[in-house]
This record gives sequence, structure tokens and C-alpha cells, in this order.
Amino acid sequence: MTEHRPLESGPLRVRLRIEDYLLLEQAGAFDTYAKTELIDGRIVGMNAQHRPHALTKMRLYDRLRDTLRTMDSPLLAIIEVGTTLSNENLVEPDLILTSEPEGTGFIPLQSVALVVEVADSSLTFELGEKAALYARHGIPEYWVADVAAQVIHQMWTPEGEAYVERREVPFGEQLESATIADLRILA
Repeated sequence: MTEHRPLESGPLRVRLRIEDYLLLEQAGAFDTYAKTELIDGRIVGMNAQHRPHALTKMRLYDRLRDTLRTMDSPLLAIIEVGTTLSNENLVEPDLILTSEPEGTGFIPLQSVALVVEVADSSLTFELGEKAALYARHGIPEYWVADVAAQVIHQMWTPEGEAYVERREVPFGEQLESATIADLRILA
């Protein structure tokens, strides 16, 4: 007979792995959400994108793509691609610069040079929980395009769950990567 004991610290919280998350996704569990991500074993639903968000993302993508081509860089800018940070973290950043765009499956962590998130209603989440997540997994540089304030929050030098170096660059001014040599775009 199985002994049932009360949980000592409150309700049981189950942390999903990527394979669990993918099974749920394939079964249609997230069909009512525009987009979901797996963050620290939790399913996080995202809002649908509005035009300012989409236009900001496309402008940044165009600028990054064109600059990387001019530089003859081995990095490629990709929009909204699944990226594996760990067994409990599968994110889909708005933009990512990777050295491994080819292949099957998700973008591997070790290939990520820069992550860009565009934020309007999600600014607190992007600057808080997402920044801590990316720093904890060693993403070298992280940008958050703040649609409302018309600035890019640029972060680099990850230590623990934070980025040591930060600056804000207004839209329309030159933004220079702190970790990728010669990468400069109009913010």
C-alpha cells in the first residue's frame, strides 16, 4: 500500500522539461495563445503582437541582417526561432544572432551571440525575468527594444542572474554592440 503524506511546503509544483512541453504543444494544449515559451519549467503565454511591435522587430532585423552581410560576418540574424537554453528553458526571442543557423531542431545555446526582444506590454518581464534568464545562461549580449519609450536597453557582461554593463540608446541613434566587433546599427 502506498503511504500518502501531506506536502510539507505547500502544493507540488511540477517543472516541465522541453520534451514534456513539446508533447503538450503537439496535443494542442496551447492553441489559445499566440506564442508560448518554456521558462524555468513553466509555460509562459505571450500576447499577440501589435503593429508597433512588429514594425520595430522588422526594422531591427533589416538593419542587423544588412550590417552582418556588409561585415561578411559568420553570424546570421533570425526572427522568432526556438532556442534551447537548458532542459527546462525553450525560448523564442524576437531576434537572435547565431553562428549555427543551419541544421535541425532548435538553435543551440553555445551558438548565440546576441538576443533581441521587442517590448511594449511585456517590458517589465523582458527587463526582469527574461534578463535574469539570459544572464544566467551566459548570453553575451541582450537588447530590449522599448517601443513606448523609443529606446533600446542594451545589456552585456552576464554575471549570475544579471548583466553588469548596461546603457540605453534612443531609437534613431547609432547602437554599437559591446560584444560583436564592428557591429553598429541605427537603433
